[in-house]
Amino acid sequence: MPAKKIVFCTFGSLGDLYPILAVAAGMKRRGHAPTVATSRCYRELVESRGIDWHDVRPDVDVTDPARLRLAMDRRTGMKYILNTMIFPGLRDSYEDTAAAVRDADLMVTHPVTLSAFLVARKLRLPWATIALAPASLYSVYDPPLLAGLPFAERLVTFGPGFQSGLKKFVTYLFELDWKPYRQFERELGLTPTRNPMLWIPDTDLILALFSPVLGPPQRDWPATTRIAGFPFLPAEDRLPDKLADFLNAGAPPIVFTLGSAAVGAAGDFFLQSAQAAERLGQRSVLLVGRDPRNQPPGRLPAGAMAVPYAAHSALFPRASVVVHQGGIGTTAEAMRAGKPTLVVPYSHDQPDHGRRLARLGMARTIPRERYASAIATCELDILMKQASYAERSAAVSAQVREERGAEVACDLLCSLLQAKGGGAELRRRAALVLIGRQRICSGGAW
Repeated sequence: MPAKKIVFCTFGSLGDLYPILAVAAGMKRRGHAPTVATSRCYRELVESRGIDWHDVRPDVDVTDPARLRLAMDRRTGMKYILNTMIFPGLRDSYEDTAAAVRDADLMVTHPVTLSAFLVARKLRLPWATIALAPASLYSVYDPPLLAGLPFAERLVTFGPGFQSGLKKFVTYLFELDWKPYRQFERELGLTPTRNPMLWIPDTDLILALFSPVLGPPQRDWPATTRIAGFPFLPAEDRLPDKLADFLNAGAPPIVFTLGSAAVGAAGDFFLQSAQAAERLGQRSVLLVGRDPRNQPPGRLPAGAMAVPYAAHSALFPRASVVVHQGGIGTTAEAMRAGKPTLVVPYSHDQPDHGRRLARLGMARTIPRERYASAIATCELDILMKQASYAERSAAVSAQVREERGAEVACDLLCSLLQAKGGGAELRRRAALVLIGRQRICSGGAW
C-alpha cells in the first residue's frame, strides 16, 4: 500500500496521548506518515518519538496543577473542561484541525476532540474514532459508573431498561451546556447528531483501545466497533539510579501514584499514603509529580522514597501492591504488571475502572474523599494477606500480556485505508476547507 497520511487528534493527559503515540508509531513502522494533532505542551514528547506534530488550540498547559485541581473535581470536573477549555476555543480548534488534515487520507479522533468530529463530518474523510475506556462505549448491559451522579454505585446495579432511561437523562443534562457546540454545528451546515460524548459516533471504524478483560464486547456497541487491546508504548526498563538502588536494597515496596492528571489535585494523598505504609511496616515509593506541595511535610518515614516520576512499566512489576487513581493509562500498566491494586478514584472514568478491577478480583477501592491512612492501612492489609488478589492479578496480567493492542489497531487502520482508497479525491475535498471562520463553507455538502 502506498504511504498514507493519518492524522491522530487527541487532547488531555498522558493517558490520552500515550495510546495514540503507540498506534502512530506502529503506522510509521508500516511506512505511513502519521501526524499527532494536539496541545503545544506535548510537541517535544511527540517529536521525540519521530512522529510529526501539529499544533491544535486551545493553547493551554494541560499539566498545570491549578487546572488539574479543577478538572479532577468529581462533580464539576467535566463541566470545567468543556466550558473553560473546549467550547471557548471550538472554532480555533476547528481551524487548526482542518489545517492538519488538509492532505490527509484518514482521521483518527479521541472522544474529547469535539472540533475534530466536526471537521471529519464536514470533509467526509475516512474516519476512525477511538474509545480509550469502556465508558466511552456506554452500554446499557454493562453500564459505566458515572462520576458525579448521586448514588452512582447503586444506579449501576439496575437493569438495561433503567440504564437506557438513565443514559437519555444524562444526555439531556449534557445538552444544557452544549449550546456552543450546537451553534457551531449549525453554522457549518451539519445536521445535529446525538451527543458524541455519550453516544460515540458510528464511524467507519471504532477502535476500542482497551483490553476485553476490562470491558468485554457488548451487544449494543456500534457495529463498526473492534477491540484491539491496550496499545502500550515499548516498555521502559530504565529507572532513576537512586530509585533502582532503593528497590534493590529491600523487599518490594507499595507504590503510590496519581498518574499525570490527578497528581495535580493530590491534596494529602501522599502524606496519608506514607503513613499507611509505615503502619504496615512496608517500604513505599511515592510518585509525587513536580508540584512541591505533594512532597509529604517533614522527613519521610524509614523505608519510604519520594520521586517526581518513574516509568510505570519499569516500576510496577517491582511493587508488592500498586495504589493509583484509576486513570486508563495507569490502570492498563497495573493490569499488565499483575500486582494487587488499590484504586483511589478522583473523577471522570476513574471510579468505573476501579469498579471493573474490583470485579476482576484484583483490586479494592476507596473513594478519594474517604482516603485516609487508617482506611488505607486496612485495605492494603487485606490485599497483601488474601492470596486470591495476587492470584487474580497474575491471571489478568497473563491475559493482557498476550494482547497485541498496537499491532491489532494498526491492522484495522490499514484495512480501513485499503477499503476507502484515499488519494486525490479525498485530498481535493480537504483542500476545499479554507482556514478562517469567515471563509468556512457552510453549505453542508461539497
